[in-house]
Amino acid sequence: MKKTVLAFSRITPAMAERLQQDFNVILPNPKLGDISAQFNEALPEAHGLIGVGRKLGRAQLEGAARLEVVSSVSVGYDNYDLDYFNERGIALTNTPDVLTESTADLGFSLIMGCARRTAELDAWTKAGNWQATVGPAHFGSDVHGKTLGIVGMGNIGAAVARRGRFGFNMPILYSGNSRKTALEKELGAQFRSLDQLLAEADFVVIVVPLSDATRKLISSRELKLMKPSAFLINIARGPVVDEAALIEALQAGTIRGTGLDVYEKEPLSDSPLFKLPNALTLPHIGSATAETREAMANRAIDNLRAALLGERPRDLVNPQVWKG
Repeated sequence: MKKTVLAFSRITPAMAERLQQDFNVILPNPKLGDISAQFNEALPEAHGLIGVGRKLGRAQLEGAARLEVVSSVSVGYDNYDLDYFNERGIALTNTPDVLTESTADLGFSLIMGCARRTAELDAWTKAGNWQATVGPAHFGSDVHGKTLGIVGMGNIGAAVARRGRFGFNMPILYSGNSRKTALEKELGAQFRSLDQLLAEADFVVIVVPLSDATRKLISSRELKLMKPSAFLINIARGPVVDEAALIEALQAGTIRGTGLDVYEKEPLSDSPLFKLPNALTLPHIGSATAETREAMANRAIDNLRAALLGERPRDLVNPQVWKG
């Protein structure tokens, strides 16, 4: 008898077709009413879940008696109660590595966009304001040769740093829980405490996972350590930065500007950030390219399929639950 897979976010027809080769697949349909109600109704039958964006823990999964694995189409897994998964013996998988370069591209585009004020000046030009040669009021900042600070030198952080070092001749600083000696040699990167990095860098890129230790890692105190000419870029998770403190710093000129792909609350439909010309705001698109999303989907399917067929998944977040 085939096991049952339940999608907890919209998946593509190609994903559904791949899954249907091995499993019974349940796809909640918005045309049939409330998605959450459909999900909850189907949950007791599910051996596996696949998707992204839904918080899953004790309250949501108590009725999922048959559940063996949750395959997240994401790198981050802060939406999932890992302690509860471990208690239940539910495997959790994610999709690391495949989005590294695309997310780094996006991070560096935020650096460039903030420094050269591209979105702001695009809107200004389209509004018909370009009547003469631009003057100092519309000047941006150079990127080449400026100091790039990476907070969290994991795979994505290292990919951003390579773009800065080899593409723009930027000195690289980084902070984190451990030294990365290979990257220090490759990039000439220098390790700093977080406070030192904030004080020295012209561009500060946040690339740490969300945890109790990193929640509001950047708040009023940290923002005041930065140069008034510096930019803060967040491509990690929104709650890593105290959004209210950031808005205050932008309004006061404590820092020059910010580029954000993530927010404390998503989707972000209304915010003081929207009224600030020195805030570049994107709708969480770090991995949003056709190529990367397809690779993530296939990786998630591979992980789910392996787990439900009794094979150890490639990307097992909680290996202690695996009994295979």
